[in-house]
Amino acid sequence: MLVVLGIFCTSALSNPAVGSDSPKPQTFLLRGELLQSNKAKIKKGDPALRKALADLVSEAAKALAKGPYSVTYKTKVPPSGDKHDYMSVGPYWWPDSSKTDGLPYIRKDGQVNPERYSIKDADYHTALCEDVHTLGLAWFFTDDKKYSDHAARLLKVWFLDPQTRMNPNLNFGQAIPGKMDGRGIGIIDTRNLGKLIDGVLLVKDSKSLPAADYKGIQDWYKAFFNWMTTSPIGLDEADEFNNHGTWYDVQVVSMALFTGQPDLAKKILNEQTKKRIESQLKEDGSQPHELARTLSWNYSQMNLIGFFVLAALAEKVDEDLFHYVSQGGKSLKSALIWMLPFAEKKKEWKTTQIKPMQPDGFIQLAQAVSGKYPDVDISHLIKSSGKNENSLLLLTNGIF
Repeated sequence: MLVVLGIFCTSALSNPAVGSDSPKPQTFLLRGELLQSNKAKIKKGDPALRKALADLVSEAAKALAKGPYSVTYKTKVPPSGDKHDYMSVGPYWWPDSSKTDGLPYIRKDGQVNPERYSIKDADYHTALCEDVHTLGLAWFFTDDKKYSDHAARLLKVWFLDPQTRMNPNLNFGQAIPGKMDGRGIGIIDTRNLGKLIDGVLLVKDSKSLPAADYKGIQDWYKAFFNWMTTSPIGLDEADEFNNHGTWYDVQVVSMALFTGQPDLAKKILNEQTKKRIESQLKEDGSQPHELARTLSWNYSQMNLIGFFVLAALAEKVDEDLFHYVSQGGKSLKSALIWMLPFAEKKKEWKTTQIKPMQPDGFIQLAQAVSGKYPDVDISHLIKSSGKNENSLLLLTNGIF
């Protein structure tokens, strides 16, 4: 969940400033105009934003010490024989103890098999997204080239260097030993790519990332978008009716925007995402597909975050999903309100949750979108949690 929440946390994290005046960054999830204005405020000495800048610089220092990352670093070889192909194992699949060889694996929903972590491609992609995003923000607000230099290095190793670049496909994502080499469900492994793209956009105008390299990353995502929207595995994920479908839309909309196809992004939002709001939510705001899981709180939260990320992306093509109401009366606002009393501990969560219920992600989400819903009171949520508003959220006035 922390990986998913990074889009909100770090986005809100993104508004410190110390260097010279900068043009408004053309980011998709981060609000460029707020980044620009907050950089100016920090330069003038705003104490709260300077504190947020210090926090950001601290995180960026950690990112400078990490990476680079590459799918070619794994010891196992995908069925293709090419280490440049991404590879992962389904997290909830375990050896069948009734079989000598354990094959085929069997599913234990919500229980992660440690074998998942024996192949690092998923971890590396997550780290790439986190680090490039943080480094991009640090460069924007400080104008210190060491941050953009390291971000550019990470990007070149992952996307461009012939020796280490990833092939633009997920043919071998979330494999099930004894059953299949890869599944559409594996596409959720890269759900954080919108955050990575914002990081790329932040360092785009630095001297660290030449125009040819930026175009090379765009071309990589054009190829990945084509694979996502035409391959059998990609099309299989597009048909998913739960959080997998939601995060599929997040990825293809992000890539359409990044590759200069806003009309296509708008088409996906209108023809796919709005249908998902209708089909995945009940009128009261509950999410029946996620409530059926053994980690029903986690997945309800995760899916709702995905929908709000889509709402942020939709603003880039003049679509308002924050206030959209489907023909069946379904809306993101109602979904937020439905979960609120459970996070406030005013209501008991009664559907299956095999791990302790953690409300932190929902609290951060509610803070991030509160500006869109001034009539939704989250003061009790903040008070009952014992948490103050995230300083990073303050940097963007509560919007991504």
